[in-house]
Amino acid sequence: MSYESISLKKEFVIDNIFSIHYFEYMSDFNFPGESHDFWEILYVDKGSVNVTADGQTHTLNKDDIIFHKPNEFHSVHANGVVAPNLAVISFECTSLAMNFFENKILEVSPSGRSLLGNIIKEAYLTFSCRLDDPYSEKLTRNEIHNTPFASEQLIQIYLQQLLIQLVRCNSDSSVSVIPKSSRQRSEDELFYKIISYMEENIGEKLTIQQICKDNLIGRSLLQKLFKYHTSCGIIDYFSMMKINSAKQLIRGRQMNFSQIADTLGYNSIHYFSRQFKNITGMTPTEYQTSIQSISAPPCTED
Repeated sequence: MSYESISLKKEFVIDNIFSIHYFEYMSDFNFPGESHDFWEILYVDKGSVNVTADGQTHTLNKDDIIFHKPNEFHSVHANGVVAPNLAVISFECTSLAMNFFENKILEVSPSGRSLLGNIIKEAYLTFSCRLDDPYSEKLTRNEIHNTPFASEQLIQIYLQQLLIQLVRCNSDSSVSVIPKSSRQRSEDELFYKIISYMEENIGEKLTIQQICKDNLIGRSLLQKLFKYHTSCGIIDYFSMMKINSAKQLIRGRQMNFSQIADTLGYNSIHYFSRQFKNITGMTPTEYQTSIQSISAPPCTED
């Protein structure tokens, strides 16, 4: 037989990345703005922010993503009430398909959130620079510790997959994403339903038995879902959710540590502080100091 190859068509080609950041901002953070000759995406993981792009101001809420085209002036500022968590990725892409994203604000699906999470996760393993410094302008490869095999290529693949998925989910194209099996789709929906349930009950002392009862799910299936989606147990995951909420409340500056501990259902401020340090490696006070220094604009010489 005589085989003939075909050159695969690539709608998005991304070879250069300028920045990958994940920020936990204070509720009064303000980034005065910039413009550059490459693309930038900003995704709201928690809270909300006001974004100005070419003179127009938009309010972005959880799971919104905005695209800043090359040479578009843009700025970001928190609303003074809710402390936001943001992911920012800037990259070079001259593919014509990028025209789809001009002046676009889109909603990211659960699978899109997973792709963004994978990008951030790989970036932490690949680069030695701080990903939470809003004024960092250079990615530095990790030369001290061995990085996972092909981590940079995975970042490229995840980002290109995210762009493809966003186009498919937000266009009238007849081409659809390959559907999951009905069982997998049902389990995914159940997982995100339980996540929403835990978010709504973040101040409670939930047990596995209570979660199973309120969500009509068996213990074994519940543990399987969280092992598959999070690689940890459900109670450990709920503890991390509580601490993430605590971090956001600390940055919001509306409550002291005792009030935060009480709001999140901790028996005492001492137990809250111990749990906070176990999960973050810092005490609540150390975290507050750290995040304030990150959010402060850099000093400029006269």
